[in-house]
Amino acid sequence: MGLKTPLGLEGMVNKSFPPPIVGQLFRLFSSLILTFIGLTAITFIIGRVMPADPVLAIVGDRASREVYDAMYLQMGLDKPLIQQYLIYISNVVQGDFGKSIMTARDVLDDLIRFFPATLELATIATLIGVFIGVPMGVGAAVYQGQWFDHLVRVIGLFGYSVPIFWLGMVALLIFYGWLDVLPGPGRIEVFYDGVVNPVTGIILIDSALQEEWEVFWNAVDHLILPSTILATFALAYIARMTRSFMLDQLNQEYVLTARVKGLKESSVIWGHAFRNVLVQLITIIGLTYASLLEGSVLTETIFSWPGIGQYITTSLFNADMNAVIGGTVVVGICFVGINILSDALYKLADPRARGD
Repeated sequence: MGLKTPLGLEGMVNKSFPPPIVGQLFRLFSSLILTFIGLTAITFIIGRVMPADPVLAIVGDRASREVYDAMYLQMGLDKPLIQQYLIYISNVVQGDFGKSIMTARDVLDDLIRFFPATLELATIATLIGVFIGVPMGVGAAVYQGQWFDHLVRVIGLFGYSVPIFWLGMVALLIFYGWLDVLPGPGRIEVFYDGVVNPVTGIILIDSALQEEWEVFWNAVDHLILPSTILATFALAYIARMTRSFMLDQLNQEYVLTARVKGLKESSVIWGHAFRNVLVQLITIIGLTYASLLEGSVLTETIFSWPGIGQYITTSLFNADMNAVIGGTVVVGICFVGINILSDALYKLADPRARGD
């Protein structure tokens, strides 16, 4: 004769402990910690083994040996590499990325100053890629093998293969140099500097909040070329993946059933097939956005865009390793954060992807 569970305790016994949400949060937190340690360790080691001498970047090549040695000791470069890393990571946890040689300011202050420009550029480029790439991909799948499908595939090949630095220079030459229909490099015209008080650091938002519409539209004009150039890869990737996902869905039996029932073709495509594709596209769009945040270096350099990509590049040329490491770590954290967010949205949109 088996033992019976006391009344009222059976439900408690059947419940899992700890709750699933606790396990998910623990795995997420552990993943973040390991990613952060790996990212900072790799970036720090690369920064230390590079041939650039950070001491010379500070004291100059005409400094005496005594001055050089004093700065060498002050920077802690005499300690073992693992000890240098532990000191660095303890400072980073406290928000201290060190001082920039180039700007003589705290690296964190520089990152807060430059990152909004990159965020603005990458966001606009992603929106362009989504609002143009998704309809292109859907149309290419619907008209598979026809002229529109071939056009989308050619555009995708163009977006993948053409170097972005070449495309940016050609765009500047044509639209700024020859036709003079769009402004040149920079975020706004020089005479608008200081007109808008930086609140968020995103000039479109700040100028709109302060009703400085001349600055707003000038910023929009300056965004057209760099955001469009940066969006070429996003557009090509999103269109290609949307086409692939839609082709898979359009060959499913439920699509054939919907058509047999006499539903409008637009309802079949957008109301049935695309709804299932949308879940997969969330991850693709998230990855694209993260890639643009970290991959805007060339675009920012060509268009003199004062973002974090140009900041890291200029710092690298000046052997400003604190700035390079700090900027790389911040971009990496953003990449991981966006991936986690897209994964959460994926699970929210598709109950089948949720864990127990």
